Amino acid sequence: MIGELLVCDRLTVREPAVTGEVLMIKQSVGATMVKPAILTKVLILTFMLFSEDLEALSIGEQLVEAAHERTEHFVIYEGSYRKIDYPMGDVPENIGVCTDVIIRSYRQLGIDLQQLVHEDMKDNFNQYPKNWSLKKPDTNIDHRRVPNLERFFERHGQVLAISDKAEDYQAGDIVSWRLEGGFPHIGIVTDKKSDGSDNLMIVHNIGLGPKLEDVLFRYRVVGHYRYLPSTAKVATQ
Repeated sequence: MIGELLVCDRLTVREPAVTGEVLMIKQSVGATMVKPAILTKVLILTFMLFSEDLEALSIGEQLVEAAHERTEHFVIYEGSYRKIDYPMGDVPENIGVCTDVIIRSYRQLGIDLQQLVHEDMKDNFNQYPKNWSLKKPDTNIDHRRVPNLERFFERHGQVLAISDKAEDYQAGDIVSWRLEGGFPHIGIVTDKKSDGSDNLMIVHNIGLGPKLEDVLFRYRVVGHYRYLPSTAKVATQ
């Protein structure tokens, strides 16, 4: 029947005959009066929650696309200390290390980890690692150090389970490792599955420039994060 929506076997919602008419929701236990304004608020809240999920998904997809794009660049592995601009500063585009893959990928979404890490360190310096004997933040290098990114993602993103199961990782996640000798490393989980395993492949730079490789479990995983802030610039199709 036009104007009638069967929600379930116990609930029927009739469309009002005129604007402003009270909706009648007939249930087996009796009739309940629901004002249109209340129903509207419920629908708006539901839509907002659903939209946030879609937005997060879109941001994750774009982060993965940005990571894939990094593999098209020729980058010499070089991590020496350099003076750079602030904010949105970067070392020359033909050099970089593993953290620069992360930084440059997020930049494609309008997210400046240089500024975000610096502002957080400036206000919470004691919460960050003291591996370099610094007495104050340094906008030139702080965001390019894996332990600092780990701490930032711990504080402002989702900290996810560290697992040896491939299904526990999803595209757009950030994973950090400790290599032999305790050297830190970091990369982005992508949507591409390895032909030789069930693992999602990683975009990272471990010495030969940004590469897409099956390295998720090649090194000891020490961090698993998801950082998809709503401030990202989600591209419209």
